[in-house]
Amino acid sequence: MRSRGTFAVSWLAAALCLCGAGISAAQDTASPPAAAATKNPAQTASPSAPVLKLTLEDALERARKYSVQFQAALTDSAITRQDRFQAATALLPSVVYNNQALYTQAATPEAATKTQVPVVFIANNAVHEYVSQANIHESIDLASVANFRRSAALAAASKARAEIAWRGLVVTVVQNYFAVAAAQQKLLSAQKTADEGDRFFKLTQDLEHGGEVAHSDVIKAELQAQDRRRALQETQLALLNARLDLAVLIFPDFNENFEVTDDLHAPAPLPTLGEVQQQAEQNNPDVRAALEAVRAAGFDVTSARGGYFPSLTLDYWYGIDAPQFAVNGPTGASNLGTSIVGTVNIPIWNWGTTQSRIKQAELRRAQAQRELSLAQRKLLAEIKSLYSEGETAMNELAGLQRSAQLAEESLRLTTLRYKGGEATVLEVVDAQTTYAQSNAAYQDGAVRYRVALANLQTLTGVLTTP
Repeated sequence: MRSRGTFAVSWLAAALCLCGAGISAAQDTASPPAAAATKNPAQTASPSAPVLKLTLEDALERARKYSVQFQAALTDSAITRQDRFQAATALLPSVVYNNQALYTQAATPEAATKTQVPVVFIANNAVHEYVSQANIHESIDLASVANFRRSAALAAASKARAEIAWRGLVVTVVQNYFAVAAAQQKLLSAQKTADEGDRFFKLTQDLEHGGEVAHSDVIKAELQAQDRRRALQETQLALLNARLDLAVLIFPDFNENFEVTDDLHAPAPLPTLGEVQQQAEQNNPDVRAALEAVRAAGFDVTSARGGYFPSLTLDYWYGIDAPQFAVNGPTGASNLGTSIVGTVNIPIWNWGTTQSRIKQAELRRAQAQRELSLAQRKLLAEIKSLYSEGETAMNELAGLQRSAQLAEESLRLTTLRYKGGEATVLEVVDAQTTYAQSNAAYQDGAVRYRVALANLQTLTGVLTTP
């Protein structure tokens, strides 16, 4: 019994060793993908597929083509243009060709003799009657003219709203585009700080082995290295999300195989306040849309007042209205003829409906005028606010760049001082943290400035690009 137990224990130990070797091999096999996960997400695309290099202009053009919201605004504008066309054609004469065949019961000989009418229904002319006539119809009234002008104003307002949608889309694309560029820069910085943390951890270990520093320095350096690695992973995730947000805007299908090529830190001048004010006054779509809405509301009032005025209708017929469906009758007489009818309708009484419609239209016009006044006030406020935002972001950007440079130099000098025994581990850790934060703030400041320029474009229609 003892020998069997010994054999069983030996067999179990061998099995555990084999399992351990298998697990170790599996971990070694899985390590390359794990290492690949730490790479730039922009580099994970299939090497066989060419990487699409996108400039900001390319991204904007793609967003114009594939943005559902912007295309919806364009569709609304196209629909209102068709409304204007239909309102214009309503003012023009219409031409139709009518064909009709009538059968009416014939009157009895006695009735026909007495009434001199050959059919039972006296409104009809003969037992067999054929009508084949072209009709030109024209109706003229004040309401139709006002409706056309209203449709034209609404079409202009819809066009302005499409411009508003486009400028808003530009801001979104610029923000997402440069967010990707900033995330790429942050990833490089995070990789650098993570490598620096690993080197500093190795340095403290070497110094500890030489008896130059305490073990607490090694612990602090290891904690800092782990924190930098976690920050690197978070930066990789942020870059992935930024790329996905941009991809949704600029591709009709899901595509991550692209790179942004415009330099986030390329010079982009800020226009003067006078230029912004002049361009905003001439080319602001919000004010233009509100102004066209006021014009449309004014034509609504005119259309409603048209209910007080007469309307004229003209009809011209040419063709056949005869007992035979033929150009000439049995006797050779021509069945072709013309007829003209003019009708003037004079409104007399409709129980106050016209007055009520006028009141409704005047209320809508007053509201449109208030909205126009609000749009004008908002424009003045936005000019000052958005320009101040751009000016502040531009002024801070130089300071943020200098801070990032100083933080990098401080980290280098503090690390050298630590090697020489003149600095503590806390100073090195603080220098590493300051460098990471200042570099991230510099990238965020650059994005903020680009977005501020794009927001100015919503007022002026001019996008400042490098």
